[in-house]
Amino acid sequence: MSDIAIKFDNISKQYRLGLVGTGTISHDINRWWHTVRGKEDPYLRVGEVNDRSTKAIGEYVWALRDISFEVKQGEVLGIIGKNGAGKSTLLKILSRVTTPTTGTIKAKGRIASLLEVGTGFHPELTGRENIYMNGSIMGMTKSEITSKLDEIVDFAGIEKYIDTPAKRYSSGMTVRLGFAIAAHLEPEILVVDEVLAVGDAEFQKKAIGKMQDVAQGEGRTVLFVSHNMGAVKALCTQCLLLKDGSVALTGNTDTVINHYSTISNNNISEHLDEWMLSSCGRLKLRTPYFLNEQGIPSEIFSQGENINVVFEFEMLEPLKKIVVGVALNDMQDSRVLTTHSIDDNNFAPTPDQLRGKVKIMASLKTQYLAPKSYQIFFGVRDEANNNIIKSKNPLLINIDPSRKLDGNDGILVNAGNWQIL
Repeated sequence: MSDIAIKFDNISKQYRLGLVGTGTISHDINRWWHTVRGKEDPYLRVGEVNDRSTKAIGEYVWALRDISFEVKQGEVLGIIGKNGAGKSTLLKILSRVTTPTTGTIKAKGRIASLLEVGTGFHPELTGRENIYMNGSIMGMTKSEITSKLDEIVDFAGIEKYIDTPAKRYSSGMTVRLGFAIAAHLEPEILVVDEVLAVGDAEFQKKAIGKMQDVAQGEGRTVLFVSHNMGAVKALCTQCLLLKDGSVALTGNTDTVINHYSTISNNNISEHLDEWMLSSCGRLKLRTPYFLNEQGIPSEIFSQGENINVVFEFEMLEPLKKIVVGVALNDMQDSRVLTTHSIDDNNFAPTPDQLRGKVKIMASLKTQYLAPKSYQIFFGVRDEANNNIIKSKNPLLINIDPSRKLDGNDGILVNAGNWQIL
């Protein structure tokens, strides 16, 4: 047990919907009376979970339910999951911003938290004064804070504004200083919740490097929540996936992220969205799906294996011509590939082929793709290119390094091949 930095033991957190506080005195007394007799909470429906996409059937909801896991000293744990899964609530309980309804947490050492922009900052105090205030809260002496002051200011890159009140800082400046304080005041446990997304690319890279130094060089423990799977892969040695307030999977980072990508794609609604194109009529498009080279649905591909993206249309009006596009981004939103059906000279469907229900498939070659996760966006435009409709949310796929074939890491430069199925 000596190498365990944090231990979560059956942590649960219950909230009452629609009201501030715990409810009425009669509810509290009734709940207490059931608890001392070992009975279930009388105000919670059996089996009710924190699924934000469904209508509540009771007055109470479990934001977290029976969370148990351990984090070793020097480990960097990534916590992932969709919005509302309970990630921030879990970190707030660890940081003692709120208390659990049931369960206990044991943690060794001081905890420095960066849960949101401006955490722990007093807006009327200057940046310098906020550094001293945060250090004092963590139990550091004034001399200890002074010895770290120059390093903190240099890392944050806001020396010009260090004696300006924090209320005049931009969100980027605030998160820079907040992270610098949290990372440099030598906490045994560093907790970071998504706030790095506010910073620019240079600062994000700098912050991830610092967290790696904190964990690997100094043997400190880091809990990192992010929707940026690339950052999670680059930083985290282990990963935890939360779903509806419960632990869905823990383990190796690549394994957990691949599982999350798969279920994210499977959970995308398959309803038909009606799209209106001004010069080529109306159509409905079903959410695209992926096939491997054996024609089997998949979100994980070997390097060198074609990714077949299948679009299913329902043409509500006869179309003369349609242009479909696919874009591939990495998890840092850098564009890797763009291909359009118009780029393939062999793709020339006749008007008769663009009636009723139509399937169009794009085959993307992957021999130059690095093994990691990618986002796929898609869109449809009219022939004149003056009306483009794009997907709002990306689909996720993974190039699995364990199934790597021939080829080198890099950027895909080969356009896709298109055909009518």
